[in-house]
Formats: sequence, C-alpha cells, structure tokens
Amino acid sequence: MNTQYEFEHETGARPIVYVRPVAVDTLPDEIREQADGLDTLYAVHGADGERIALVRDRRLAFALARQNDMTPVNVH
Repeated sequence: MNTQYEFEHETGARPIVYVRPVAVDTLPDEIREQADGLDTLYAVHGADGERIALVRDRRLAFALARQNDMTPVNVH
C-alpha cells in the first residue's frame, strides 16, 4: 500500500507544465505595474510548482509552453 514509485519521462517525452489564472492584485508591485490594467494574468508552472512564466492570457501561456517543447494543462 505504501510502495513508492519513481516515474521517469520516456525518452523524447515532453514535460508537463501547468497553466493557471493569477489575480494581478496578489502579485508584487513591480509586476502589477507592468500588467497594463489587467485583472488576471496566467502563470506557467513546472511539475515541481515553480513558476516559469507569467503572461497576458491563457492562449499565450499554452503557445509559450508548446514552443518550448512542453505539454501545457489547465489548473483551476
């Protein structure tokens, strides 16, 4: 029941990244200043939870991930 498994990416497999909306008012001042009046930005996170990027919209987040050979998925 408590068996631990290690999952490795298959050779050539694209890493999964997670895309989620982020309320601009929860971000540091320097980022809010660059948000151009937007209420929401979209964050791209690695499997370890580290934020990789913040972008203007969901479509751009998915495009960014795919252009960098990553597989994006939504997080709600």
